[in-house]
Amino acid sequence: MKKNIYFKEASSISVEKLADLQFGCQDGAIWGDYLFLFNTLAECRVFNFNDLSFVCEFNLDKRDLICPHSNAVVFGCEYYKEGDEFPLLYSNIYNNYEKIEGDRREGMVCVYRITREEKVFKSTLVQLIKIDFTNSTLWRSENCNDKRPFGNFVIDRENKKLFAFTMKDQDCKTRFFSFSLPKLSDGEYSTEFNLPVVTLGKQDIKECFDCEYIHFMQGAAYHDGYIYTTEGFYHDAINHPAIRVFDIKEQKQVLYIDLIDLGLNLEAEFIDIYEGKTYYIDGVGNVFKIIFE
Repeated sequence: MKKNIYFKEASSISVEKLADLQFGCQDGAIWGDYLFLFNTLAECRVFNFNDLSFVCEFNLDKRDLICPHSNAVVFGCEYYKEGDEFPLLYSNIYNNYEKIEGDRREGMVCVYRITREEKVFKSTLVQLIKIDFTNSTLWRSENCNDKRPFGNFVIDRENKKLFAFTMKDQDCKTRFFSFSLPKLSDGEYSTEFNLPVVTLGKQDIKECFDCEYIHFMQGAAYHDGYIYTTEGFYHDAINHPAIRVFDIKEQKQVLYIDLIDLGLNLEAEFIDIYEGKTYYIDGVGNVFKIIFE
């Protein structure tokens, strides 16, 4: 088998199970020696990525006020302070419509500083990023009662771009937007959150394009010009657990993997690419490496 083979060169796809972490996660991210997994209650479990042993757990800062779902979690490129071990962590709020009455907070991303002292981790919410056109048909379906268009987010660290994408026009397409990634120094101070909030408007859009429909978006990651996404539910005849890959330059979908074909029928959640290899975790904490041969 070739090392670090890209999916576009592969003639076959298989999976290798690495562990059962027994933690129902949404998404997370890998950085250095650590795997961070977040659930819908904004609780995080940290694992040593070398042997997938448990390290510790912590909660995201201001989770009762913000109610982040952590549906897409990625590390960025900017550090809060020189000497920090981890760059800023970005986690979207997603579907909190059952948690905060009258305020869906669509199109919002939480930005956290993550610090560590030996095996004790801490998060501090330092910024919010908000898209201000989520009520327009540029972002959502004509049906304003549609609960789906909260939007997922990934970051191109090399080019300092923020990509947002949303389920559009009921079940017809996914719409992608790109923006310049806001700096930590950007934004206007909010007394509600006691931190700066960056607002992205239509005038800030760098790119906008439509691709195949993502069936109920789960985790997401960016790597080498491609957005990787997971989707679907457990035992759902229409919304299969699956992985999609989108080519940003070509503005099109270039890979679809129905995970049921690989014997994986649990709800799809986490995806990340680390050292050229693709890792996937389902909704109950089974960890897999996707092998492209």
